[in-house]
Amino acid sequence: MVQGNAEQRLRELGIVLPQASHPAAKYANYVIVNGLMFVSGKGPTSGAKGKLGETYTTGEGYRYARETAVEVLAVLKSALGSLDKVKRVVKVQGFVNATPDFEEHHKVLDGFSDLMYEVFGERGSHARSVFGAVSVRDNLPIIVDSIFEVEE
Repeated sequence: MVQGNAEQRLRELGIVLPQASHPAAKYANYVIVNGLMFVSGKGPTSGAKGKLGETYTTGEGYRYARETAVEVLAVLKSALGSLDKVKRVVKVQGFVNATPDFEEHHKVLDGFSDLMYEVFGERGSHARSVFGAVSVRDNLPIIVDSIFEVEE
């Protein structure tokens, strides 16, 4: 992996960040406390709805997790002005909308984790948890909560 700044890596990857989405209810898109930025749960922005193991394959779930990572990057950029103010990806927690017999939740969340590493290099390495969910809001295939260490 060639080390470069996060903004440069985005350009190299051909990723154009969308406008950050806004919360649909009375909560904040993010909160920054003592240098940690907590990003509210985000999902894919393509309008995908359905369950892994029923509507979608693991590979499709991986792509939706990656799409979710792009949405989180858009929130970071909107809040911080530059992704280069991200010191470290600290924690990622994924909730995969899946059938009871689906067993590849970790492979789905890899879509999110892989993009964090591609954009931030070693600073993108993080702790993570992934859970299967019987249902999630709006029947999204995945929702991800994330925590970042940032320059204030």
